[in-house]
Amino acid sequence: MAVDTGLATMSAIEMTARFADRSVSPVEVHDAVQQVIDRREPVLNAFWVRDIEQSRAAASASEARWGAGEPLGPIDGVPVTLKENIARAGVPMPAGNAGVVPVIPERNAPITDRVLEAGGVVLGSTVMPDWGMLSSGVSSLHGTTRSPWNPDWTTGGSSSGAGAAAAGGYGPLHVGSDIGGSIRLPGTWLGLATLKPSAGRVPLDTPYLGRCAGPLTRTVADAALLMEVLSRPDTRDWTSLPPQRIDWSALDLDVSGIRVGLHLDAGCGGDVEPDVAAAVAEVAALLEKAGAHVEPVAPFLTPALLDGLDLFWRVRSFTDYAALPPERQALVLPYVRQWCLVGADASGARVLECYQQIMRMQAATVAATEPHDIVMSPVAPVSAFAAEQPMPYPDDGRGMRHVGFTAPYNMSGQPAATVNCGFTADGRPIGVQISGRRFDDLGVLRAARWVEQHRPCAAVPCWPDRGTTEQPAPQVEA
Repeated sequence: MAVDTGLATMSAIEMTARFADRSVSPVEVHDAVQQVIDRREPVLNAFWVRDIEQSRAAASASEARWGAGEPLGPIDGVPVTLKENIARAGVPMPAGNAGVVPVIPERNAPITDRVLEAGGVVLGSTVMPDWGMLSSGVSSLHGTTRSPWNPDWTTGGSSSGAGAAAAGGYGPLHVGSDIGGSIRLPGTWLGLATLKPSAGRVPLDTPYLGRCAGPLTRTVADAALLMEVLSRPDTRDWTSLPPQRIDWSALDLDVSGIRVGLHLDAGCGGDVEPDVAAAVAEVAALLEKAGAHVEPVAPFLTPALLDGLDLFWRVRSFTDYAALPPERQALVLPYVRQWCLVGADASGARVLECYQQIMRMQAATVAATEPHDIVMSPVAPVSAFAAEQPMPYPDDGRGMRHVGFTAPYNMSGQPAATVNCGFTADGRPIGVQISGRRFDDLGVLRAARWVEQHRPCAAVPCWPDRGTTEQPAPQVEA
């Protein structure tokens, strides 16, 4: 039976409208999506666990609810995937690591409960690299996850499976997590609309410094729709924000007079590729032409601040590594093993110094961005690299040199979105990062939606829905 990619790759907004007028059923959409997954998954490798029988039963239940005019919520019947580190009762959580004995949670994470309460059809759990500490789809447990644009290219990470699923047409809604760029990096390298929400906006069951969860989608409107569900309160997260009424559908924005910062030099890390810098600068030029006030943002990080964060993470992962018996330590991805072993010799005083540097990073980020309503920057300094490569800069201890634009907003707790804004000459997507003031998630999404609507035609993704071996022609403006 031929795949109806028109059903499988509809936006969530369109799906629910068609469920409501009964021109399409949740079961029809589910079955179309499953056919796409069957065809593409052997190459893309996005899933850790697929729940085909359960998801079809959920789609059938949704079909009955729509037939009775009683949908559970705004995503009733819409296919959703959840990253493997988002707890689902009874589903093992190996954190992408062959050396780990997977935790089997007894209850769902808040995110899982919110999705199910809203009627989302959970297709399964998507993969991640070892402990989520790689910006690629390379995992000692899962192997390599590949880009739907070209299987030779990385997906980015650590929300690698979620990104591959979103770009690959596995339904419209996908949830990832982000501690230094793990939602936004797949966003830029896969052409997606994403949001790293404000700290505490989406309740977690395992909150941690800088950690958050959020949507990876093809459109900003779908990201906003998913935020309507994910941001609902849950008392299990003692760090979460108080309940707040936000009209996530109110995405219109008049940019005339808004203050826009243009941040093209992180002050640390690798050099920004010319194609990436040019694409981001073009977004700023569009905003300025529409009446926004655009001003440069000077570099506000230093190599020492980024190195402090890197060592802090190394020590954290080393404690997990050291807790494994030797035979299981040998199963950890060699790159991650070597990276975290650097943390073995860090003294308590040095770790405290790293923590203090993180606080300095937070202060510097807030101070540098406060004068602006939004700040535009690259997501990463480089375009997509080889799928088998663990990191953009894999040698000489330079592994984290690509997170100078993303990690500051994890530490400051500010929201940051991505939307595609161009392509390299050989067709690799380029995203722009749009950050805002703390708690202004809706403002960031509004700006992202404006860019999505006003970007040049050559920057609009022509999604690679034809298959995993057919590479789309490079999209270069004439």
